[in-house]
Amino acid sequence: MKNDAALEQFWNDFVRSHPSLQVQRYYEAFRFGNTEQAANECADLVLSGVKTATSSLLWTFEQEKKPLMQVGDYSIVIDWNHHPVCIIQTTQVNIVPFKDIDAQFAYDYWEGDRTLAWWKQNVWDYYVQECAQLGRPATKEMPLVCERFRVVYKQ
Repeated sequence: MKNDAALEQFWNDFVRSHPSLQVQRYYEAFRFGNTEQAANECADLVLSGVKTATSSLLWTFEQEKKPLMQVGDYSIVIDWNHHPVCIIQTTQVNIVPFKDIDAQFAYDYWEGDRTLAWWKQNVWDYYVQECAQLGRPATKEMPLVCERFRVVYKQ
């Protein structure tokens, strides 16, 4: 169930608490993962400041004709039930082939045991499903939008 009023209130509270803020809108409200457990665990990890990186399949952005996030953009992290958890600011965006993800990015992703081996296996499985939905084969060359971020607001 969407909770747009709560998202707007959360965003407006953030804007009021930062009077010098120049931006008027946020890039998106989103949750991590595709299960309730993943969404809520990742939101907690972001909220605590330990998860500072994520990735998305570039092909999804292209199919949805959605612009990429830019350094400086703000997004609202939500839990599985669409409740706002925190606001993050994008600090870095890179397009990287799946095969070229490094150990530091996997560590900052903060899922599983934080190793590159875990990341390559489990995130591969996630993207295989996403590629199938797009009608494209998953390859080691598939481009990922690798984002780094920091928490800038929480209640």
